[in-house]
Amino acid sequence: MMLPVINPAFMHRCLDLASLGRGRVGNGALVGAVLVRGETVIAEGYHRAYGDAHAERMLLESYPDEVKPDDVLYVNVEPCCHQGMTPACTNILIDRGVKHVVYGMVDPDTRVSGKGIETLQAAGITVTGPLERASCERFNKGFSSVRVKDRPWITIKMAKDRANRVSNEDGTQLKITSKEQDSWSHNCLRSTHDAIVVGVGTIFSDNPLLNRRFEQMSENRLPLGLNEDSKNQKNSFQPYKIVLDPRCTIPVSARVIGDRTIICIAADAMSSNAEKAHTLESAGVRLFPIRLAGDHFDWGDLWSGLITPKGDYHGITSILVEGGSKTWQAFASAGFVDEEITLTAPASS
Repeated sequence: MMLPVINPAFMHRCLDLASLGRGRVGNGALVGAVLVRGETVIAEGYHRAYGDAHAERMLLESYPDEVKPDDVLYVNVEPCCHQGMTPACTNILIDRGVKHVVYGMVDPDTRVSGKGIETLQAAGITVTGPLERASCERFNKGFSSVRVKDRPWITIKMAKDRANRVSNEDGTQLKITSKEQDSWSHNCLRSTHDAIVVGVGTIFSDNPLLNRRFEQMSENRLPLGLNEDSKNQKNSFQPYKIVLDPRCTIPVSARVIGDRTIICIAADAMSSNAEKAHTLESAGVRLFPIRLAGDHFDWGDLWSGLITPKGDYHGITSILVEGGSKTWQAFASAGFVDEEITLTAPASS
């Protein structure tokens, strides 16, 4: 049987769909799937939220028609083959008669990691991949980091003026970046990380909102799609706002206080600041008690607290560390920097 022509554009469509789940799938992978007949997308799906059906299952459960032998299912992460919160995706692919699967990257989860591919092949399904591997791995770098390193992907972002200063001499905020740089930071950094992290010193010096305030651009522009709704849909999520504050000194009037704010405090600070803790929690703040190791948080306990689902918190896979200099240094000294971005003042400043 002649194999269908493989088109990388459909893998990029998977990533476009997968991005709609950012901020909603917790510590899981961002996954999109498309079913293609010839050069036409006939069904689409993506992992919408933590605990919901995975992309392949969502696609096939919403597509009532017969899957034909020459149809090709594209998915940016290898289909899972284990029973978790949802049934194995390999099962429904086999049951529905899918004959061709193209995947973007191998699932780094040890429960899958090639076993999904083997399961499909053993059932007589032709499996092709990895396709657009670099793009797919980059896109799910946070998920891979959690599965391989037991911690989120960590990006440090700092801004320096042409005198290499990050703040005024008295510690107050120094405006460095241009409007265009600010827009890029919101659209391309804050909108692609699950959380923004600062030390409590930044709250005192800048009193930031730590939210995303510009329109999010689609992560993967592609004209291919099943319908206009799926092409025009956007994910307008707000990242979690994480404040590292061992002694719970944050003012209750700080602008960051509210929904989707996490304050990491020393375990004993919960009891010694019980009334303040109650006020913060009443305002929607999540307090994460983290063990101390000397003068800083125990890194392992911090990572465990941030990536582990509990209650209606489903974990995160990536963080953007925005400041200040003491926090940057702590992450760098501990070797917890995967990517570093420095913005400098424009030449005209």
